[in-house]
Amino acid sequence: MKITDRIKRDRPGLSFEVFPPKTGDTLKNVMATALEIAENKPTYMSVTYGAGGGTSEFTAEIGSALLKAGVTPLSHLTCVSSDRERVRSELDKLRARGIENVLALRGDVPQGFDRGKMVYRNAYELVREIKEYGGFCIGGACYPETHPESENSERDIEYLKIKVESGCEFLTTQMFFDNNILYNFLYRLLKKGVDVPVVAGIMPVTNASQIKRIMSISGSALPQRFVRIVDRFGSDPEAMKQAGIAYATEQIIDLYANGVNAVHVYSMNKPDVARAIKQNLSEILKA
Repeated sequence: MKITDRIKRDRPGLSFEVFPPKTGDTLKNVMATALEIAENKPTYMSVTYGAGGGTSEFTAEIGSALLKAGVTPLSHLTCVSSDRERVRSELDKLRARGIENVLALRGDVPQGFDRGKMVYRNAYELVREIKEYGGFCIGGACYPETHPESENSERDIEYLKIKVESGCEFLTTQMFFDNNILYNFLYRLLKKGVDVPVVAGIMPVTNASQIKRIMSISGSALPQRFVRIVDRFGSDPEAMKQAGIAYATEQIIDLYANGVNAVHVYSMNKPDVARAIKQNLSEILKA
C-alpha cells in the first residue's frame, strides 16, 4: 500500500525508522530488530540507505521482510553516488520485491566528496527520475528550521515547492524539539502553496551523548525545558531514557491535539523505545 493511502489526516498515525547494517554479518540482528519494531503495528516503517549506497541490498531486503510481516515499507534512496543506471537498478530491485514507496533524499555528502561528479545535485532531480520511472509513491525530506545549506528559509521553501511539483507526494521533517517551530513551518508551507501531507519527525533522546550528534546533523534548537532535562538526568542512563521517551511522547500528544496526525519516530533501531512510545499512546491511537 502507498504511504499516502496509509497517512490519514483525520486520525493519529505512528511510524518508525530502522537503518540497515554496514556489513552482512550483522544483517540478522538488524532484521530481528526491524521485525520486533514491526510488532507494534506502525502505520509504516522507513528503511534508510547509506549515502554511498553501500547498504542498498540490505535496505531492499529489510523492506521486503517488513512487507511480508504486514507492515508497509518506505525505502530510502539518495542522490550521492547515484547515476541514472544505478537509480533504475535500485528501483527495479524494489519493484521486484513489491515495495512501492520511496523516500528520495540528497543524502549526506561525505567529507572530501567531489560534488561536481554528482548526477543528481538536488533531491528534486532524483524525485523527477523516480517519477519518470513510474509506479512509486515518492516522499521527500523537509527542515522546519531550514536546511543547513540553504541561503534562508524562503529559499528553502522554494526548493520544497519544486520538489513537490516534481512529483513528491509527502514530506517528512527533520527532527525538532519545539512543536511551535513545526506549526510555524506548516503555516509558511501553506502560504507558499505547498499542500502535501507533512509527517512530523520525532527523535526520542535516550542518552546525553546523542545531543552533540543531533546538533551537528540538524542544528535543531533545543528548548530550555529540554536542556534542563538533559542537565538533570543526562548522567543517569536509565533516568535519561525514561525522561527522553516521556518528552517525545508529550511532543507527539501535542501534535495530535493540534491536528498533526502523521508522526514518524526516529527510533534508532531500539525496539524498547518504539514499544514504550506506542504503549504511551495506545488509547490515543485508537481515537
